[in-house]
Amino acid sequence: MIRYKDINKAHIITEQYSKLYNESINNNENFWSKVSKRIHWFKNWDKVSDVDYSKAKIKWFENGKLNVSYNCIDRHIENGHGDDIALIWEGNDILEDKQFTYKELLDEVSKFSNVLKSNNIVKGDRVCIYMQMIPELAIAMLACSRIGAVHSIVFGAFSSDSLRDRINDSRCRAVVTQDTGVRGLKKDIPMKENVDKAIIDCPSIEKVFVVNRTSSKIKMKINRDLWWHEEMLNISSDCKPEWMDSEDPLFILYTSGSTGTPKGVLHTTGGYLVYASYTHEVVFDYQDKDIYWCTADIGWITGHSYIIYGPLSNKATTLMFEGVPNYPDFSRFWQIVDKHKVNIFYTAPTALRALMKEGNEFVKKTDRKSLKLLGSVGETIKEPEWKWYYEVVGEKKCPIVDTWWQTETGGIMITPLPSMDNFKPGSAAKPFFGIEPIILDPNGNEVKGNPAEGLLAIKKSWPGQMRTLYGNHKRFFDNYFSQFKGYYFTGDGVKRDKDGDYWITGRVDDVLNVSGHRLGTAEIEGAIGQHKDVAEAAVVGYPHDLKGQGVYAYVTLMTGVESNEIIEKEIKFKVREIIGPHAYPDKIQFSSGLPKTRSGKIMRRILRKISEGEINSLGDISTLSDPSIVESLVKNRK
Repeated sequence: MIRYKDINKAHIITEQYSKLYNESINNNENFWSKVSKRIHWFKNWDKVSDVDYSKAKIKWFENGKLNVSYNCIDRHIENGHGDDIALIWEGNDILEDKQFTYKELLDEVSKFSNVLKSNNIVKGDRVCIYMQMIPELAIAMLACSRIGAVHSIVFGAFSSDSLRDRINDSRCRAVVTQDTGVRGLKKDIPMKENVDKAIIDCPSIEKVFVVNRTSSKIKMKINRDLWWHEEMLNISSDCKPEWMDSEDPLFILYTSGSTGTPKGVLHTTGGYLVYASYTHEVVFDYQDKDIYWCTADIGWITGHSYIIYGPLSNKATTLMFEGVPNYPDFSRFWQIVDKHKVNIFYTAPTALRALMKEGNEFVKKTDRKSLKLLGSVGETIKEPEWKWYYEVVGEKKCPIVDTWWQTETGGIMITPLPSMDNFKPGSAAKPFFGIEPIILDPNGNEVKGNPAEGLLAIKKSWPGQMRTLYGNHKRFFDNYFSQFKGYYFTGDGVKRDKDGDYWITGRVDDVLNVSGHRLGTAEIEGAIGQHKDVAEAAVVGYPHDLKGQGVYAYVTLMTGVESNEIIEKEIKFKVREIIGPHAYPDKIQFSSGLPKTRSGKIMRRILRKISEGEINSLGDISTLSDPSIVESLVKNRK
């Protein structure tokens, strides 16, 4: 049994969960009405919700007026907390850090708000933010929210072509960037240069604001390009927040589509902030004075909701990190935990696998005594890394909240809560308050009872739900509401065990059909990961003469372990042992790494192409953290 050390002051204890959850489902509007009071409304809303899935129409807290920046900064100062630390920034290099109190953050945000306004950026305009993890990124997004501009943050590793496409899709009027970036051993990442290349074909761009991060020599175009520090020098730090309607757009965030064309997920103001704030407080059991650290990049939804908007709306101290977990060595995460006395740590299984692969010494040479809670996000966490996270990192003292959610959901949907005592490695556990999952078969019929398995959909709307795909409401309806009438379809498969706990089995398009058996790739990867010498695995299907689809596994071994026929046979036996002979991998290709974006997402599209022999149609690989891995995979294809 895992016992949460702050159980006596937890926001939600196990005994309260069922009663509160039932209330949130059976008296949904009253429940969210009460929760909405956690934020400040300049004018209260008239109606809790107005939802019609048949038209993909979603509205929450209609006609309410608020401002996100005000809720994240001003109101805490007005309540006497201006000198509390709002943001801790840890730079790429160990001796580089900075802290901002709420008062200091307000000054910076207000000044950049006035910079935007002085350059004719007004409510409703779109502003592209293309930066590494530096404080000005947080300041820029809060400034946009203060004046009512809609920010579109593009992850700092995307190529100029990807940046161009996103700018043009949302017709941004300005870009905020930096001269160059640093990340681990990478110096002078060409941020401004990428912007220059991109906006050659972006007629909507009028201004480019540039942060001097490295003092590298870059080209500046007169009348278009403006230095951040020069614009901020003599500008007023007084900027009244714009009153925004609850349903006014807050941000656009592009996410991958099944067709390969990015989708501009649009989130609005009131419902999103209520949901981000509430989930952050309850799931992470945030208490006053806790130091909270989410290791994600703000270029992804996790960074939006759980580095900036959720934590700051709760008067938290939130940490953002510019660097990588293996620089200058593999103990960097844990050194930062000790340095800043981090209490709550939220990261991705990809990072955990990379660190676990290097052994325990890098962890054990640090203290980590400040930790009370660990979190996981981004993909299903497999049992080996869950146990390593719990036993080695947390020293069996910290519960793990293994959260499931999506860019489209705005916040956490299914998760354990810290006070629960029946944690199951790999299980997302229970639905969050107000979330009613349903398991469907391919024909849209509910799969009832426990255990059950099928497609994961959500019955009722929730405040943090996306409202549309920018500029393409038809695609929004077609993608999420057309397949199963009356439900939001997540695109994920799921199992529900005999106890009613949920297990995400992966994207439906990552499901294999082997000899008539439907096999989730995540399940096979988890079985492969049970082998003691395996650091990471990714599974895809490939055409098979007898089975229809065969199982092709890409496997990375622990550092120092050499591949051989014995290990290959042991891995195949392990899968047979854990899942059954129907899941037996037909091919195993050992590799030093997998093709990943810099955020750690495995590019399965590339792996599928390689396994199918379509090596001349791999597409753009420039956004991968290490494109050379693809060449090696192609060369050693089975």
